[in-house]
Amino acid sequence: MLELRQAYPPSPRLELAGHLKEEFAKAGVGSKITPGMRIAVGVGSRGITNLSEIVRAVLGILQDAGAKPFLLPAMGSHGGATPDGQQKVLEEFGITPTAMGVPFETSMEVEEIGRTPWGGPVVFSAPALKADGVVVINRIKPHTDFSGDLGSGLQKMLAIGFGKHVGAINTHAAASRVGHEVAIREAAKVILGRVPVLCAVAILEDQHHKTAKVRAIEAPDIPAQEAQLLVEARSLMPRLPFDEMDLLIVNQIGKEISGTGMDTNVIGRGVFGYISSLQPVSALKPHISRIFVRDLSAATHGNGIGIGLADFTTTRAVKALNLNYTYTNVLTSLGLACAKIPMYFDTDREAIAKAIDSLAGTSPEKVRIVRITDTLNLNRLLISEPLAELARGRADLKIVGAAKEIEFDGAGNLLPF
Repeated sequence: MLELRQAYPPSPRLELAGHLKEEFAKAGVGSKITPGMRIAVGVGSRGITNLSEIVRAVLGILQDAGAKPFLLPAMGSHGGATPDGQQKVLEEFGITPTAMGVPFETSMEVEEIGRTPWGGPVVFSAPALKADGVVVINRIKPHTDFSGDLGSGLQKMLAIGFGKHVGAINTHAAASRVGHEVAIREAAKVILGRVPVLCAVAILEDQHHKTAKVRAIEAPDIPAQEAQLLVEARSLMPRLPFDEMDLLIVNQIGKEISGTGMDTNVIGRGVFGYISSLQPVSALKPHISRIFVRDLSAATHGNGIGIGLADFTTTRAVKALNLNYTYTNVLTSLGLACAKIPMYFDTDREAIAKAIDSLAGTSPEKVRIVRITDTLNLNRLLISEPLAELARGRADLKIVGAAKEIEFDGAGNLLPF
């Protein structure tokens, strides 16, 4: 294996607190706040870089304007769909009542506020409805379950995040009939017409998983602005540098990494099942014949959604699964294939050997292997020698050092990346 670096443009330097003040001033949020207003600030379950700094800055802006903000986990069914579970998710990101200096409201209670054109109920967090205003904070990026002019971001958080477990169930059920984009847009339209949303804070990240842009958007402009930002977010997504691979080794999957544990846009496998073929059978790229997932991240708290997109895993990853969290998530999102447990082995060495054996006689020295930390961090990879031949001569790729044999510890597991 050799170390490979992808050459991405450098991340911009943002002074987040000052930048957010300017953004809030442009959006005219200050003029909408009166002293003593209670404002619900919704934060989700994704591992967004600088999230705690961004949240703290938003809270400070609201407090300076005389408001009394409180934090609300806006993450649908994540964290096992329990108040304690959702608060623990935010704690993993350094977002606690003590650190942020404001109270949390973790109730899962919702109220119906309207109906979609097909008669489906639209619900919203009851504590948020009791507030005088709502602020939405989320990253915008392509969704893992569908493609189109809407992705994972602000409207999704309004419909599913603030809808808690009930809203997530309602929206995904509607999506099974009318499509995800329609279901989310129509629910968000009802919410924006009935809920006093002050503004949204949209975050874009670049290929380094660093903050590229932060934008404050007035409520009426959310649908149009989100569509424009999604185009930019799609261009900033990290990608694997090859269209065809025999084996992808993924160090960890988790909810903070992707809604599906590992991003389907990166691995080329859909949430509603895939064909584990040695030859490309669809237009989806890349084509990866075998995927081996080694572990769950600590921050996912046992939610192993996405494990079903792998072909091989380890006994330790299976033992780390919190089936309640995982099953709650997939039964809500209806992507049942994401919870299927693949073949698992006691050691990395055995799993890799079995994966190579399953490649129908491809000799080990010709196997095209890529090892990554996770699907968010793709600027540094390990690749096998056959792929090094494809990498040489490409301006966007740089091989670092000489080839080394895969190293295992005494227990037969891969050494740290």
